[in-house]
Formats: sequence, C-alpha cells, structure tokens
Amino acid sequence: MKLLKEHSSFGGKTQFFEHPSHSTKTQMKFSVILPCEKDEVDSAIIWLSGLTCNEENFVTKAGAQGLLQGSKTMIICPDTSPRRLEIAGEDDSYDFGSAAGFYVNATQAPYRENYQMYDYITHDIVKILKDEFKVKKLSIMGHSMGGHGALVIGLREAALFKSVSAFSPIVNPLECPWGKKAFTGYLGDDHELWAKYDSCDLIRSGHMRADTLLIDQGLADEFLESQLLSKNLSQVCESTGQKLELRFHEGYDHSYYFISSYLKGHIDFHVQALS
Repeated sequence: MKLLKEHSSFGGKTQFFEHPSHSTKTQMKFSVILPCEKDEVDSAIIWLSGLTCNEENFVTKAGAQGLLQGSKTMIICPDTSPRRLEIAGEDDSYDFGSAAGFYVNATQAPYRENYQMYDYITHDIVKILKDEFKVKKLSIMGHSMGGHGALVIGLREAALFKSVSAFSPIVNPLECPWGKKAFTGYLGDDHELWAKYDSCDLIRSGHMRADTLLIDQGLADEFLESQLLSKNLSQVCESTGQKLELRFHEGYDHSYYFISSYLKGHIDFHVQALS
C-alpha cells in the first residue's frame, strides 16, 4: 500500500491509499476513516459507493468522521471500478464501465480480465483490513449501485459481515434498466448468473440473514420507481421472512444530502453490531 495523502479530523485521520490488486490486476485506490490510532482499531465498515463515484465521495461529503469519533470502528471506501484500461467504450457512459463496476465478477470480454469487483471487495479489501489494519469484525453498507453491492455481498457472504445496510439501493437489477445494461455487458445473456447478483433473487433462493437489513430511501428520489424498485425487496422479504427495516423519507432525493441526514443511524446500527 502507498499512502497518497492524509488529513487530521475529529481526533483521527482520513487517509487515501493506492495498491496493486490481485483481483483486478490493476492499481486500485481506497480511502479510510480512522477515528483513533491504527493499532486501536478493532472493527471496520466497508462503504460501497454508487455510479460516477470514486474513493473520495463518501469521505468528503457524508460527514462520517465526527460520527465515528470515540469508537474503535474504521470505515474503508474502495473505488467503484478499475481505471484507465483503454477499453473501447469504457468511459462513454456514466452507468457502465469506469465508475460503474456494479460489484460483479465480469465474464464477458473485454471486461472479464479486470472487472472482478465482487472479488476485489470480498478478497482484496477484506484481506487489507485483516492484514494491514488488524480488523477482526466487519460490516458493510453502501449507496445506490453500492447499496446493491452491499446487499448482495452481505447476503452471499453472511458469515463474514455482522450487519448490512444501504441508502437508496438498486434492489432488483434484473428488472431495471441500470441492471440490465450492466449485467448484459459484464455477464452476457446468462440470467442464472445475473440472479447471483440480485438481492431479491438471492433472498428468494434462500440466501437470508438472521439479523435485520436496514435501508433508508427518499420518496423524492428520481430513480425510485424506475431503477431502485424498493417495494420489490419489501415484498420478497415479507414472503420469505427475511427481517427488513425499510424506512421511507418524504422530500429526500438520491444525493449525499440525504445520506448525511440519516448516516448517524447507520453508523450506530453497525457499531452496535460490531461491539
């Protein structure tokens, strides 16, 4: 790992790193929020960001530093895709390619060589937390595309994470334009493979958690009805018995203004699970 920069904040540090990734075969970046000295940290929350974002959005916009003050829980924020691969079309649209890895392991050329974002999170990032930061307990959360990633990873790797939460997640990518575009490009036409990255299908097929999934969703979110499909997850959880706390908020949109308004509840939720 190479430390790129750091800033002191609320008695801790916000740091930015670059490192070689085994999964993506590229250099990748991530940021961390350390509320205390590195050797005092005992747990971590992985934050997965959404479309167009990178490793900086959450740590600069969400206001998490003050909310972690006094705890021994760090947050790590990975980038959302490999970068600068010179793949034709990689940078042509905001919802596919650069900054849009969708936390899947691509099987289709030319993306399969490097776009292994599921493994990047569950192998590389987890290994960094355990080996470099000596973290013993993990939770995961995210926003939008990252909320999709947090739910999918939290359901498939239930034993690895103490708790799972999301803001405005894409819960049913098999049924929305963002998901169909990304899955076709990364995974081809195999819908059985698509289902392994769909929260609704995962729960329906038995990938459930004993604890409660926490989700906050704004009702003024322009993507709610067309892309996020929150009610689909609610129906699946109700029919299967998966515990879900889905909280809707009048007047709130898809932005970090919404995330920062309700982030304390998510931090408290995870810190309690990790303690």
